[in-house]
Amino acid sequence: MIPSGAMQFSGDGIMAPESKGKRVAIYLRVSTNEQTTANQRRELKAVANRHSWQVVHVFEDAGISGAKGRDQRPGLDDLLKAVARREVDMVAAWSVDRLGRSLQGLVEVLSDLHSKGIDLYLHQQGLDTSTPSGRAMFQMMGVFAEFERAMIRERVLSGLARAKAEGIQLGRRRLEETDAKKVAAIRQSRAKGKGIRAIAKQFAVGVGTVIRLTANDNGARA
Repeated sequence: MIPSGAMQFSGDGIMAPESKGKRVAIYLRVSTNEQTTANQRRELKAVANRHSWQVVHVFEDAGISGAKGRDQRPGLDDLLKAVARREVDMVAAWSVDRLGRSLQGLVEVLSDLHSKGIDLYLHQQGLDTSTPSGRAMFQMMGVFAEFERAMIRERVLSGLARAKAEGIQLGRRRLEETDAKKVAAIRQSRAKGKGIRAIAKQFAVGVGTVIRLTANDNGARA
């Protein structure tokens, strides 16, 4: 006999519809086919039982790297679709790296959850964003994600500055460096009095390129 108010589970571990607990979607992932999600599944269902949560979905990506995006992780895609439809109140995962391998990727997932008012439980980190401390941690993750983006921008700008200092030309090479015959033909056409726009059209180059190449020619005309 089941005591009044006790949580009831079906044979596969999914909570019965009559339960009134928080609706939870469990997300499982392993990177290789040799690994199993069985331990993750068992522990997270035990957590749900202790908290009187109602497990309504279990999504799984088996043998898929966390570095891959949503479009290559069908389990994560289905999870976020369920979030968008507000079918769950919370997402539970074994660890932060099950959701994504980068802080920015994790925050993108968290942003999707937060925009729908969906909480997140991470077992290994002991993170529950439905609690005050969990919400504070969520905000800190956003700060660190912005820091990561700033560091990426800084590395890109530093690389460009270093290349410039070393005399490395950035961007597309000039016509003078790639097609001397075309340059000579453009200058010859201009010397014969042909218009700049007509030359640009004939040689499929920009008007600015024609002007630059013929700027020092004697008798140049607009």
